[in-house]
Amino acid sequence: MKHLNEEELIERYYGKGDGPASRHLEGCAACAEAYDALQRDLAGVECTEPPARDDSYGERVWQSLAPLLLVYEAPMRGRRRAGLWKGLSYAAACALLIAGAFIAGRQWEHGRQRGMAENNPAPTRQRVVLVVLSDHLDRTERLLVELKHADAGSAEMVSPLRDEARSLLAANDVCRQDAARNGDPELTAALDRLNPLLVELAGQTDGMNSATLARLQDQMNADGLLFEVRVLRSRIPDRQAAMATRPNGGTI
Repeated sequence: MKHLNEEELIERYYGKGDGPASRHLEGCAACAEAYDALQRDLAGVECTEPPARDDSYGERVWQSLAPLLLVYEAPMRGRRRAGLWKGLSYAAACALLIAGAFIAGRQWEHGRQRGMAENNPAPTRQRVVLVVLSDHLDRTERLLVELKHADAGSAEMVSPLRDEARSLLAANDVCRQDAARNGDPELTAALDRLNPLLVELAGQTDGMNSATLARLQDQMNADGLLFEVRVLRSRIPDRQAAMATRPNGGTI
C-alpha cells in the first residue's frame, strides 16, 4: 500500500485533496495519524493579516528608493556623432601621415642605395666576388676532406666527388682570374695548384682505381692544398672588414 506524502496531506488539510486521498485516510491508520499530527501543527500557526495601506504608500516607497538610484541622462545624439566623426578624421589623418612617411623613407633609401651603387660600382662588385670566393673555398674544403678519406672501392663516394669537382671547375676559373686581376699572389697560386686536381678528378668516368686515388691524395697532401684552403677561408672576414673601412671603396 502506498501511503500519502506530506504534500498530499497538506492539500487534504486545505480542502484540495481528491476523493481517493480521503478514502485512503479512512482505511490507513498510519496516514490518519500523520494527518492528525499535521492538523495540530498547522492549527497552532497564527495567520497575521497584513496592515492596511493608504493611498500614499507607493509615494513613501519611492521616496525611500530615489536617493539610491543613479540619474539617467539621455545622450546627445548630435554631439556623440560629431565626436565620432572627429575621432575618425584624426585617425585617418594619422594613418595617411604614417603611410606617407614610410613611402618617402623607402623611396629615399632606394634612391640612396642606387646612387651609391652608381657612384661606387667597384665595392658592389667586390662584395659579390667575396661571396662567390667564400662559397667556392667552403665547397673546395669539403671536397678535399672527402677526397682525403675516400675509398676507391666505394662508387657511392667517388661519383659525388667527380660531380662536385666538375661543378667547382668553373667557379675556380672565375676566382683565379679575379685574384690575378686584384694582385693576390697567394690566392692565385693556391687556385692554380687546385685546378689540375679538379680537372683530373672531374675526368674520372668509369670509377677510380686505387692507384689514381692514391696519386690524387698524394698530390693534395704534397701541395698542402687542404691547409692552404682553410687559411684562405679564414682571411675572408678580414677582406670584408678591410673593404668596409676603405674610404673610397677601392678594391682590395
